[in-house]
Amino acid sequence: MIDIGATLKAAIARLAPASPSARADAEILLAHVLRCSRASLAGRSAETLAPEPAVDFDRLIERRLEGRPVAYLTGVQEFWSLRLQVTSEVLIPRPETELLVEWAIELLNPRPGKRIADLGTGSGAVALAMATEWPDAKIVAMDASAAALKTAQTNARTLQLKNIDYVQADFETFLRHGDAYDLIVSNPPYVAQDDPHLAALAFEPRHALVSGKDGLDALSQIIAAAPARLKAGSWLLLEHGAGQGAAVRALMHQAGLALVETRRDLAGHERASGGCRV
Repeated sequence: MIDIGATLKAAIARLAPASPSARADAEILLAHVLRCSRASLAGRSAETLAPEPAVDFDRLIERRLEGRPVAYLTGVQEFWSLRLQVTSEVLIPRPETELLVEWAIELLNPRPGKRIADLGTGSGAVALAMATEWPDAKIVAMDASAAALKTAQTNARTLQLKNIDYVQADFETFLRHGDAYDLIVSNPPYVAQDDPHLAALAFEPRHALVSGKDGLDALSQIIAAAPARLKAGSWLLLEHGAGQGAAVRALMHQAGLALVETRRDLAGHERASGGCRV
């Protein structure tokens, strides 16, 4: 038998050639197997690792070496301090998407009884974050995928959030008719169909990533249709690719939105753009 510390060291060495986050990956996966916190592993390094969890951990390391994301291996990902269930049928929520939530809070915090639509909700990350911030808000989470909506609903039940309605539809159908909103927010597919980065995203659902030759198809659809579903003085906020800021701003101006601006993520990349219906 081998102790936890040695097991972890060996796993990090195995992952190092394949992952830039080998230590974090190994620690998260081992903590998952042992049903403990990652922080507690250091204090348990001299403990013997039993055969069953050792086998389970080895299998997870093998799957990680195949390129499978850690979040899919553990089934969970943190977003906005919320522990969310994720499956291979939804995108893994990423820290840069929190920029949408931060911007929404800046815009809407003084406004009571907010009506918000989250388009392409996936795991529900953005809708759930806003629901925790504004329990009195009425939020609609839309996605074309029934499996994604099921995951979002599961997360809402786990978090005991009841102020979200779920709609299965595509962007154009949803925006063609219905209520007017104080905010429409979306992290839609925005990767170009031949983008070389897709190879590193092979295990995530392609339909939630790719949007036409230049990655702008979904963004264009939303920007063209969303102003009709916004109240006067209300905002459309969109996440997009690092090189798409100028194109998204131009589309927003063409759609008649005002106060158009783009904000950068922590890495300094243009990541989200917004515009207001006047």
